[in-house]
Amino acid sequence: MNVLLLYPEFPDTFWSFKHALKFIRKKAAFPPLGLLTVAALLPPAWEKRLVDTNIRPLTERDLRWADVIFLSAMIAQRASVVELVARCRAAGKRIVAGGPLFTSDHAQFPGVDHFVLNEAELTLPPFLRDLAAGTPQPLYRTAEFPAMAAAPVPLWHLADLRRYASMSVQYSRGCPFDCEFCDVTAKFGHRPRTKSAAQVLAELAGLVALGWRGQVFFVDDNFIGNKRTLRTELLPRLIEWQRALRHKLTFYTEASINLADDEPLMRQLVAAGFDTVFIGIETPDDAGLAECHKIQNRGRDLVADVKRLQRAGLQVQGGFIVGFDSDTATIFRRQLEFIQQSGIVTAMVGLLNALPDTKLHARLAREGRLLGRSSGDNVDGTTNFIPRMNVDELHAGYRRLMESIYAPRPYYRRVRTFLREFKQPKFSVMVRPSQWWTFAHSSFRLGVIGRERFQYWHLLAWTCLRRPASLQLAVTLAIYGHHFRRCCATMAG
Repeated sequence: MNVLLLYPEFPDTFWSFKHALKFIRKKAAFPPLGLLTVAALLPPAWEKRLVDTNIRPLTERDLRWADVIFLSAMIAQRASVVELVARCRAAGKRIVAGGPLFTSDHAQFPGVDHFVLNEAELTLPPFLRDLAAGTPQPLYRTAEFPAMAAAPVPLWHLADLRRYASMSVQYSRGCPFDCEFCDVTAKFGHRPRTKSAAQVLAELAGLVALGWRGQVFFVDDNFIGNKRTLRTELLPRLIEWQRALRHKLTFYTEASINLADDEPLMRQLVAAGFDTVFIGIETPDDAGLAECHKIQNRGRDLVADVKRLQRAGLQVQGGFIVGFDSDTATIFRRQLEFIQQSGIVTAMVGLLNALPDTKLHARLAREGRLLGRSSGDNVDGTTNFIPRMNVDELHAGYRRLMESIYAPRPYYRRVRTFLREFKQPKFSVMVRPSQWWTFAHSSFRLGVIGRERFQYWHLLAWTCLRRPASLQLAVTLAIYGHHFRRCCATMAG
């Protein structure tokens, strides 16, 4: 059987890094890890082909080749999914769909023949048995959570790795916390389940064998959800493996703010090659944290926590939310002040949205405040419920906040605030020839014709004098700023 693994296109979003990717001549930030993992669960004798429409378009030749289409998507990819399902349907192809979008909203896609939902390690095998018997059902789902030992090594060779800025691996699923707006626990449970160190190293070794050098994103929703196993099993092995490899890979991940309380764990992460961590800060307002049950963030000096992580050698990327019921008109100024003081350069600020399967969605449904589906795009300036704050005031305040944090002057000032605190790791990945092209391109695009040219050259001069080891990072963050400003301009339009 010929299986076409089809991944829909992302819109221009904060995390797409679409405008930044042009500087490094890449097409997409990450490969479709879920589809590549599903591919490894399919019968080895089947022929498999990946079409990531973020890399190249789906062609009629692809459709003629395929016997069956396996489609996976996130909520933000809905528009592309609708188009692709229509094309595959018109071509008379059997469509099998899974992933977050379909797990939350499969009833909205009548053109799909079979839904294989939740975690594929449990739901894909019965579908394959029924398919072989000629009796496949329309829907396969489960409330159980599989052990991560069942997760195979993704079939990396199906992807054109040269087209991606970073690779992705997964160590754990699940989170011990219970934030009202988050759907992670509904999908993966409260008890973090982990792969063995041997599994993780086998995945990384597979990437290295294919020639990958550079960034790898551990996509765990909370990488430190199971601290004991992480610090005693994975990280010691990963540190040893990286030393033998001479640190050809760098890692980044997502974690909760309590990482800042554990200095030995921070040192382990840095020694293993981690240099960036995304943390859901959400809001500096304690009432907002209480409202969304973000208990792990309450009663803390969050700015001090961020700086402690930065001094340990971990760049903090932050998630922020406005639109909580408890928010007043002062929240926009408070968010801006927090972001500037903390030196969180990559600050994703979104309007609160109610995702399906969350406690927030259930509460707002009971209160009769839901307006429709979330777009799944964190920073498109939309929300899918009636807020307590005047909606015009909320939207205007949000727009001002986004324009303020990514305007050249405050953005470059924030980069310097971060670099003053950041402890550059002792190891470094070798500079490749392509990075010289990136530097030249950014110097022209940002330093010659860009409206931030004064701030760009001032940052580079300041970095050369004060933090010369961080020059490459400074250029990268300048490029990120260009992308974020383009996203803000799109939202304003």
